[in-house]
Amino acid sequence: MDFIYQDPYPILKDDTQYKKITSEYVKTEQLGDREILTVDPKGLELLAQEAMIDVSFMLRTSHLQKLENILNDPEATDNDRFVAYNLLQNAAVAVEGELPSCQDTGTAIVMAKKGENVFTGVDDAEWLSKGIFNSYQIKNLRYSQIVPITMFEEKNSGSNLPAQIDIYAKKGASYEFLFLAKGGGSANKTFLYQKTKSLLNEKSMDEFIREKIKDLGTSACPPYHLALVIGGTSAEANLAAVKKASAGYYDNLPTSGNMAGQAFRDLEWEQKVLQICQESAIGAQFGGKYFAHDVRVIRLPRHAASCPVGLGVSCSADRNIKAKITKDGIFLEQLETNPKQFLPAVPPHLEAPIEIDLNRPMSEILAELTKYPIKTRLKLNGTVIVARDIAHAKIKELLDDGKPMPEYFKNHPVYYAGPAKTPEGMPSGSFGPTTAGRMDVYVDEFQSHGGSMIMLAKGNRSKEVMNACKKYGGFYLGSIGGPAAILAKENILKVEVVDFEELGMEAVRKITVKDFPAFIITDDKGNDFFANL
Repeated sequence: MDFIYQDPYPILKDDTQYKKITSEYVKTEQLGDREILTVDPKGLELLAQEAMIDVSFMLRTSHLQKLENILNDPEATDNDRFVAYNLLQNAAVAVEGELPSCQDTGTAIVMAKKGENVFTGVDDAEWLSKGIFNSYQIKNLRYSQIVPITMFEEKNSGSNLPAQIDIYAKKGASYEFLFLAKGGGSANKTFLYQKTKSLLNEKSMDEFIREKIKDLGTSACPPYHLALVIGGTSAEANLAAVKKASAGYYDNLPTSGNMAGQAFRDLEWEQKVLQICQESAIGAQFGGKYFAHDVRVIRLPRHAASCPVGLGVSCSADRNIKAKITKDGIFLEQLETNPKQFLPAVPPHLEAPIEIDLNRPMSEILAELTKYPIKTRLKLNGTVIVARDIAHAKIKELLDDGKPMPEYFKNHPVYYAGPAKTPEGMPSGSFGPTTAGRMDVYVDEFQSHGGSMIMLAKGNRSKEVMNACKKYGGFYLGSIGGPAAILAKENILKVEVVDFEELGMEAVRKITVKDFPAFIITDDKGNDFFANL
């Protein structure tokens, strides 16, 4: 057999629309018969800074077009349209550059391919990190990175560093980049399944996908750009392909395989998986057709004894942006600067929501909520307590030490969230919900003490939460995952820290909300919206 080398991921073309950031920081020099592209490290810093700013406040035009398609689809449910309309409104607010599209401004991730004829003379990751640092300092972004001091003691880094930076070598004299801001919700919905040859037939694959789609749930803020990768020379290679495919990086792969093992897109199975997503009826968070905008199915070579399968998503905050450095300058993917063009002249018609006054005793609020079935759309007005992972752990420590639960946890609904930095002159930074499931472990104990009787967050929850709500008379209300900017601008009137100030974005806050949108997901009778799907 003759030797054959195959580029494992042969991207056939790059149809990305780029804008030039600058012509500075690059020059060419001749070294023998080679033309060397010399890049001043300040160019790396500038590129990373601009990339992370753009991707935090703007989205791809193609992504926004898909949201508009939902509004125009007669098969979309009212809930699909409600979510799509809110996400478009959110994009129109975020593009102004003050409130990022999502409060979880993410882990900064850089994937780069550096040509052999590119010279910087520095540790590139350091200068890219410096640019990322700048963007989080000068913009209203959230510091989400927690660094370990000991095995169990952790602290917020206060800068959103470290970033994940992976740089690979390639031929030529260009430097290519994919920047991502990956929030915890969508990152947590990346799954690896170690399967075997027995999966590789029509019937088994269909059954597998129908089962595993449910693992995604809605906590990562659908509609999703979903990626399914079959095969891989290792588990790590599989999951790396999942992330890139969900970011649209592999859209221009070939559509058939060869004996050298090239990666390819399976267009037939992409349509089949999209159909399965639509038939799931999960929809854009609260029931319907649009669980996913689109699907990428990538087939990779594998070891005969192994068949890794990866599943992951890019969420409604589709924060992916490409860049490149060539002898002509430094370029960044052009994201959409006018999302308002995708908003309809008239908002979609929806039934009026039920207004809930939260400035009443908890018993009265519960008595009002019990009148309505799951899936009822609500409009919340009044006082809400904000607490998430670390605050819940702190309160559990109080209970474990025999101390009483704070009264604020008993008197008000609790909103699982952590805000981005507050712009000057505004009451709040971007302030959308976080994943409810991470707090499931606390619900039964807290409700037994009279706390967490009304919870507000995003995504589906465990059977234990349903049982606790039935036992103690509690409710879980679903908030739309994604539109953090518009919630801050239009629905949150006041924010004040009331406990654990040292925790930064994880501190307990009291907020005043107006017309805050929500749905009844789990009620006091044991009913749950997601359990019925």
